[in-house]
Amino acid sequence: MTRVERESMNFKLPKPIAQALRKAASSQPGKTATDIVIRGLIHELGEIPGVEQSAETRLQKLESELQQLRSSIFSRDNTPTDSRTEEKLESLNNRVAKLEGALGVIQHNNFGASNNYRRYKNSGNPYNQSGRPPQIEALDEQKLALRLNVNIPTLQEKRTTLTQEEFSEWSKNRDRGKYSWRFNEKDGLYHPVK
Repeated sequence: MTRVERESMNFKLPKPIAQALRKAASSQPGKTATDIVIRGLIHELGEIPGVEQSAETRLQKLESELQQLRSSIFSRDNTPTDSRTEEKLESLNNRVAKLEGALGVIQHNNFGASNNYRRYKNSGNPYNQSGRPPQIEALDEQKLALRLNVNIPTLQEKRTTLTQEEFSEWSKNRDRGKYSWRFNEKDGLYHPVK
């Protein structure tokens, strides 16, 4: 990340705000009061050329976009539509799947950044010491349908009409990470198999 030249400015803040700012900065390792003020200003002012947004700010923006897309997809009624509308829905589904993937990566990286600070402070090594990539968790029907870019009835149909091996192969061909998925009757979730 490139370092942006900073300029000192003096502001008089109400005492309760100054106290809250100090408290928030002390409770977040690696964050300063200045970082929190910058994040708030970027939130209020929007993108500013020459100032890189923090992962947290980008995460909030992605979450907001994801919620808007999800609302627009699920607010649709199930009446027959023309092919143009179906294409738009397919495009929205693709965007939601991409946003969910990006959101997962940002959440993982954001969580890892705060953990890396503690790890570095304690062990001198800020990198993942296990050497294993993060594991994908089990998904419910709705999330897997979004990940595979299909609707829920199609997912249900494939799971019931295909053998377990055929379903695994079908899901692997549709999954962007090339994971096979298996349904577990006990917990009602789909589990990834690499």
